[in-house]
Amino acid sequence: MKPLKIAICGLGTVGAGTFHLLRKNRDLVNRRAGCNLEISCVGARRDNPDCDLEGIRVERDVMAVVDSDVDVVVELMGGTTTARELVLAAMAKGKHVVTANKALIAEHGDELMAVARLNKVHLAFEAAVAGGIPIISALRDGLAANNIEWLAGIINGTGNFILTEMRDKGRAFADVLAEAQSLGYAEADPTFDIEGIDAAHKLAILASLVFNTPLSIEAIYIEGITGLQTVDITHAEQFGYRIKHLAVARRRGTGVELRVHPTLIPESALIAEVDGVMNAIAVQGDAVGPTLFYGAGAGAGPTASAVVADIIAIARDNSVGSGSASATLVDDALQAAQAVLPPEDMETARYLRISALDRPGVLSAVAQIMSNHGISIEAIIQKEPHPGENHVPLIMLTNSTRERTLLSALREIEALSSVEGPVVHIRVEHLDG
Repeated sequence: MKPLKIAICGLGTVGAGTFHLLRKNRDLVNRRAGCNLEISCVGARRDNPDCDLEGIRVERDVMAVVDSDVDVVVELMGGTTTARELVLAAMAKGKHVVTANKALIAEHGDELMAVARLNKVHLAFEAAVAGGIPIISALRDGLAANNIEWLAGIINGTGNFILTEMRDKGRAFADVLAEAQSLGYAEADPTFDIEGIDAAHKLAILASLVFNTPLSIEAIYIEGITGLQTVDITHAEQFGYRIKHLAVARRRGTGVELRVHPTLIPESALIAEVDGVMNAIAVQGDAVGPTLFYGAGAGAGPTASAVVADIIAIARDNSVGSGSASATLVDDALQAAQAVLPPEDMETARYLRISALDRPGVLSAVAQIMSNHGISIEAIIQKEPHPGENHVPLIMLTNSTRERTLLSALREIEALSSVEGPVVHIRVEHLDG
């Protein structure tokens, strides 16, 4: 059987990792692919001294790769401009594409998939979500017989590292962020990680697979972790919860909730034990029940593992003569598109921290407002005032409440003369179906 010729575009961390994995595990990979996988071309503006490119065609203009005789273009450059142009051009020429570019798929996926279907080529992106965790193939294939009720993921290692350090060592957010940057976990500009944008890109891809929602982050509710304080992490643990930066897609009667935000999770839940830079995705199917996928969410090796797995899948598909495209996350004819619910229609339980005057009647006034809005208080802790202060923190957990109802109640509570400042509120997920 003739070899499958591969072009790797981009020789950064993931590109070099993919290059080395294809070389290191050549015999194993070729056996599993059913043919020889040959790196015949590299598109990169500059060489990577760790990659021996002898005998390999090198193109400094990455778009020139499209005119080579390769079968698969592996896009590992990042960004959404040149990468989009490259992927579209490659597929138009009948070449399969593998990418680890989550932003590209989340922002332009619908367009790219349409072109892939038109040209009967593969557009594969297992590596775009959760690095080495094969979550896309698990949802598309392994759990194909299930109606997925919800999924919830820790899918950004930087944010998870920060929250783990804040919980375990009582450190301030800014201090841990600086360390994450020095360790290489966070970029010089960490906005995408700490504000939830990175996780939202990944959630858009997963939700499109499961619920046929649009590939866009515009409808996703996004909240970062910059406002979290160690005091709330401590209070959450007193209630038996841990705070994680969670991406959630949950089916409701009238649509799907898509949200990324800090979340209290029961410490008994397996996903609550996922610490440091690791990733995990919990999935609830109607037949299989609860499942948990855990592993490294980034890095050269884990991401390259997913990239090469996609290349192997393409090689196998070609070997049996299939002309179908694997680009589609879901078959539009088989699954109706689900509407994304607006933020005001989301339903979650809440953790509340209220700074109130230390005097009789305050708690009853707060409780009355909550009752007037039909919000039940599940648990409450009232702390002693700090020396020299006349305000005390009231810590509450509520039942599941619609967003608009909760916010209306909070506005009334904040208007009380006995309450100081805004009420801190963090969502709660029980992950029990």
